[in-house]
Amino acid sequence: MIYRKIIIVVLALLALHSCTEPGDKNIEINETLAEKEEVINLPDSVFFWSDIVPVVYKNCTPCHHENGAGPFPLTAYEDLKKRTKTIRLAVADGFMPPWPADPEYRHFKGEKTLTSYERAVILEWISQGAQEGDKPEIVPQPTLLAEQNPGPPDLIIPFPDTIRIEGNNRDKFIVAKMSFELPVDTFLRAIYFAPGNKELLHHVNGHLLNYQYDNKSDLFEGTWIHDAEKSTTAQAYKSMQITHDDGTYPPLLASAFNYLPGVEALDYPEGIGGVFVNRKATFLLNTLHYGPSPADTFDFSEVHIYFAEKRPERPLREIHLGTLGITPVVPKFIIPADTISNFSTRYVVPEDISLLTINPHMHLLGTIFKAYAVSVTKQDTIPLIHIPKWDFRWQYFYTFEKMLKIPKGYEIVAEATFDNTMNNPLNPNNPPKSMTAAGAHMKTTDEMFQFFISYVPFRAGDENIKL
Repeated sequence: MIYRKIIIVVLALLALHSCTEPGDKNIEINETLAEKEEVINLPDSVFFWSDIVPVVYKNCTPCHHENGAGPFPLTAYEDLKKRTKTIRLAVADGFMPPWPADPEYRHFKGEKTLTSYERAVILEWISQGAQEGDKPEIVPQPTLLAEQNPGPPDLIIPFPDTIRIEGNNRDKFIVAKMSFELPVDTFLRAIYFAPGNKELLHHVNGHLLNYQYDNKSDLFEGTWIHDAEKSTTAQAYKSMQITHDDGTYPPLLASAFNYLPGVEALDYPEGIGGVFVNRKATFLLNTLHYGPSPADTFDFSEVHIYFAEKRPERPLREIHLGTLGITPVVPKFIIPADTISNFSTRYVVPEDISLLTINPHMHLLGTIFKAYAVSVTKQDTIPLIHIPKWDFRWQYFYTFEKMLKIPKGYEIVAEATFDNTMNNPLNPNNPPKSMTAAGAHMKTTDEMFQFFISYVPFRAGDENIKL
């Protein structure tokens, strides 16, 4: 096959020129493409089946398939052919695939990023007319996010009814319960919240209530949803009748599962993680947050559960840093109007631990997030995550490729930058106004700075365990 060398700077400029057709918005090419001046060898002719499928099926179809998280499928040649203009724009400016974490700082499991070559070959394919080429006898199959989450569930627990979302352009916060009964007490290896309304559902904090079998006659009594902003938590729990028959509260496992846009199910190796669940149990969603909607709509979501074959040896533990967590934000979390502000939060590790998954969280004013573990005595720094261009729409639970050891005495540091000026196009206030952390029910337009860490106490050999 004949290959030809091109300079990525030239390709970026050509892509910019081809993107600015009459009626198009002005597009800025990703700066990293324009700065590298990297020599790329491209085939003389680029075809869908030989050159594009390996890239798209790895990075795009996990979300872009029928009933997937993406707004349209990208599984067949015809899907891409009719959307070449959209694909060109997304690839040229680095908007897709959405993977905010810097891969040069730390790699994670399931990373979805395009190399310079992959971006170049997609743009070249489009510029050559998006040719299909010869279809192979054995057609490769795309990877679907549903297959990664983690296969068909053993049991699906749906909402008891639909939730109506009023079209008043206001955030909606709901406390909800999803009760269920199983044949026996057991362990779950994974829990996945499957959102029904992917456009509006922003986050879910899912807790687990385990009931004493003989002390709860009717799991389904009481209301199943409650407006979290119109009453206290105690009032909501009373209306939902979540106590035992004798008035005592069942044990609560906080954060048995969580959901944020782009999140995938956490499914760890056998014996690690897992959740014990009684025959009578309830998922308590506190809170279920929907973003503002201009029109009346609804949601009907599900919780997918996966049974474990045996009792997990190493249950997960969690560290919650920052807003509403165990460590203070320094300086005090106030973001004055018309300023760019920097904050940090720190935690000294009291024992050797093995990190599995981390989750940074900010809202619309956030622009940069960085976390690392540092030892002053050893002059050693362990990179955790760097998000140079924060995107509120894509907030992942980042799972390390292998368990990551953080030794006792190391300090985990999270640092964040917030832009509360008119130069931030996502600023919810015009003109900007001073912002601080609100209470437990945070609106999209409120602000916060959090860092969640899932871990287990360290054991020798953890660094070799793939997640």
